[in-house]
Amino acid sequence: MKRKTVQAWYLVHKWTSLVCTVFLLLLCLTGLPLIFGEEIAHLSGAEPELSAPPPGAEPANLDRLIEDAKAQYPGNRPLFLGWYPDEPIVYVNLGPTADTPPAEMKTALFDAYTGTAVPAPQFNEGVMFFILRLHTDMFAGLPGKLFLGVMGLLFAIATISGVVLYRPFMRKLEFGTIRKARSTRLKWLDIHNLLGIAATAWLLVVGLTGVINTLDEPLYDQWQKDQLAELTREWAGRPAPAQFGLIEKAVAEAKAARPELKPAFVSYPGTGYSGEHHYGVFMIGQSQLDQRNYQPVLVDAATSKLTGVPTWPLSLSAMYLSQPLHFGDYAGLPLKIVWALLDIIAIVILGSGIYLWIGHRGQSLQRRVHEVVEGGDAI
Repeated sequence: MKRKTVQAWYLVHKWTSLVCTVFLLLLCLTGLPLIFGEEIAHLSGAEPELSAPPPGAEPANLDRLIEDAKAQYPGNRPLFLGWYPDEPIVYVNLGPTADTPPAEMKTALFDAYTGTAVPAPQFNEGVMFFILRLHTDMFAGLPGKLFLGVMGLLFAIATISGVVLYRPFMRKLEFGTIRKARSTRLKWLDIHNLLGIAATAWLLVVGLTGVINTLDEPLYDQWQKDQLAELTREWAGRPAPAQFGLIEKAVAEAKAARPELKPAFVSYPGTGYSGEHHYGVFMIGQSQLDQRNYQPVLVDAATSKLTGVPTWPLSLSAMYLSQPLHFGDYAGLPLKIVWALLDIIAIVILGSGIYLWIGHRGQSLQRRVHEVVEGGDAI
């Protein structure tokens, strides 16, 4: 590789790394406990566990559960209703207004069959919720999400440029060489390079899926402006319904429209998921993969009658399928352990990168490029 080309790639790697490293360290440190979020919730008692319902048991009436949830939190309105994937539990999220942010919602839990209220901590309280907010938007809402998305893109560029530089750097060295007999900084340079090239695929997967996840709000907004607006054109300009129709009937309509699927959650009008006049009944399939994606069914919130089945865009499918991949949540605990080990490796890579940059500050660009071209022998 020509020296000028190495110089260009070195500058790309240097500046993309410098800009994003501190934020990526934050994401890796907060991401480590989030990988085991489900296990931590069970160990801490934050996630209730109920026994399986007896054979032939009928689910509790959803409208009664809604009324019970409103009684628990007077002055609040229902925003979302959903089912736990692995427990016979129905949750109801409530808030004072339709646009209440998740951080301010209240949650009521019920046994899906007996309708008995289930005590549980609020999902938006405690240390894990603090870590989640820090990881997803740094408590800055959409601007924070988009900023972290840009940092993720810079991280992907830094990773690719590091791979490009690895070949000329290793030209005179055997793969995996760590020169322990030389300076401490040289040893850490070899460790940084080796770990980076070994974990390249994982770094790119986690970085790019993280970028996709930061786009959830813009993707939903675009879907509502396109697909939902087309399907609900006759409701345009009408005032939002003052009274909502039966949620039990709305879910039944969705099941009849897509009998091969099961409901995962229901969004109320105005929450940003199904427009201003409709319930959005979000359905999922039975397989592990199909449970990570959704097919929405629109039901008129005033009459509880089916409106239609909108097209679900590939962009939103990609987002939902990328979420469990981002946290290693596709194959249970074994994959999570692998993800955690790779996360620790990423922390070492980022930390060693900061250490190497501090040691490099007094050197000229020509000398640094010489170190790459000569395989580090000049250090």
